[in-house]
Amino acid sequence: MSERQNNKPFDLEERTFQFAKNVRLYIKTLPKTIANIEDAKQLVRSSGSVGANYIEANESFSKKDFVHKAKISRKEAKESRYWLRLINETNNLENNNELVDLIQEADELKKIFSAIIEKSK
Repeated sequence: MSERQNNKPFDLEERTFQFAKNVRLYIKTLPKTIANIEDAKQLVRSSGSVGANYIEANESFSKKDFVHKAKISRKEAKESRYWLRLINETNNLENNNELVDLIQEADELKKIFSAIIEKSK
């Protein structure tokens, strides 16, 4: 598999899979507070939906359906970024580099899907 220098896969299906996987691994390290548990549930759903909807977009029967599914992927990336930021802002985490990286990845995925949508019009 070809990868860029920063070790992020070129394959967007793989990249979205890695994002969802990394979110799940990170969530396991959070303190088990009521807020974190509830925020993590939302984050698990939205982070997994980014890639799942992109896979559906790639299997779509029409351009309109492709754009619709890509928009859902973008929306889920934005939602994931929201939950990650909320977790970041409401916890006193000594080393939050991994969380900052996840926030950045959610933002990059949102931008990638925005570009895909724009070019598909």
